[in-house]
Amino acid sequence: MTTKTKQLMYGTHAAGEAAIQAGCTCYFGYPITPQNELPEYMSRRLPEVGGVFIQAESELASINMVLGASVAGARAMTSSSSPGISLKQEGISFMAGMELPAVIVNIMRGGPGLGNIAPAQSDYFQATRGGGHGDYRTPVLAPASVQELADLTFLAFDMADQYRNPVLILGDGMLGQLMEPVVIPTRKKNEALPEKDYILTGAKDRPARLVRSLILDVKEMEDHNWKLHRKYQRIEQNETRWESYRMEDAEMAVIAYGTAARIAKGAINRLRKEDENVRIGLIRPITLWPFPTKALRDAVKKMNDFFVFEMSTGQMVEDVRLALEGRGKIHFYGRPGGVVPTPVELARSMARNYYQSKRSRKK
Repeated sequence: MTTKTKQLMYGTHAAGEAAIQAGCTCYFGYPITPQNELPEYMSRRLPEVGGVFIQAESELASINMVLGASVAGARAMTSSSSPGISLKQEGISFMAGMELPAVIVNIMRGGPGLGNIAPAQSDYFQATRGGGHGDYRTPVLAPASVQELADLTFLAFDMADQYRNPVLILGDGMLGQLMEPVVIPTRKKNEALPEKDYILTGAKDRPARLVRSLILDVKEMEDHNWKLHRKYQRIEQNETRWESYRMEDAEMAVIAYGTAARIAKGAINRLRKEDENVRIGLIRPITLWPFPTKALRDAVKKMNDFFVFEMSTGQMVEDVRLALEGRGKIHFYGRPGGVVPTPVELARSMARNYYQSKRSRKK
């Protein structure tokens, strides 16, 4: 299969192929819409490259299979959708505590509960706040196109190994089902994957190793948590990513990620075309954790208005508020439960807030 030319692929298929090109040899999962095309793709492709695909009996089983493969040194992956990710949270916490790399894909659906299979962004808190128990964090990558879904999946495996930590990719039902031209990233010829000096492969020719998250001594547990905290600080310093769009002259910044950011770009372009005096730009977080706090703090030095758009009731608003530290005015527009607004609908709300703020400033 060629990977150097553009191919028309579903988002889920692009993520699967990028994972294989990144060196993923193990996939464990359990069916749930709207992401079933990803395990379906992996069930065909992994055997072709000598990998292992197992449809587990449950989400709990699948994440613990990922744990087992990771502790043995494999690049391992799982995927699910909202309620399925909830069931994996204990295993993700275990892997964070054991410092084991893995890639977890969440193709979000409407919720809470079983909800529906329509695209939504209501898992933001679950993804960015750890989701499970304990003082741990997972890097969260939020692609906005099929190409970016492939690129960030490839990146996620390297990031997981580099920091010995699970990495979460947060998409939605629309991105997973979307077909776009994509160039699948590949490793450089003869590029070896990093050596892992902590994996459990048998101790016949070396001292025994121990990988655990059960630490009964409270001082030792505290020291371990501070060690993890320092690692998360390094991730914040090195891995924060965002895109700025038409921000050079902006008087109001729209904050949106993933599919919502694509809609926001359309709305911004529409408003600027209709009125050349409109000055609206976009800050698109690519990493939801670490959140691009610096981008917002730089922006608030030049403007006062921030318009948050999410396909939820406003979960990212909390991080925007924390980033701005009480400065600036935050506007919000959201559509929860799987309703996807059009650029025209969004543009109306953006324009109303923009012109109202402009009139207030003149007073």
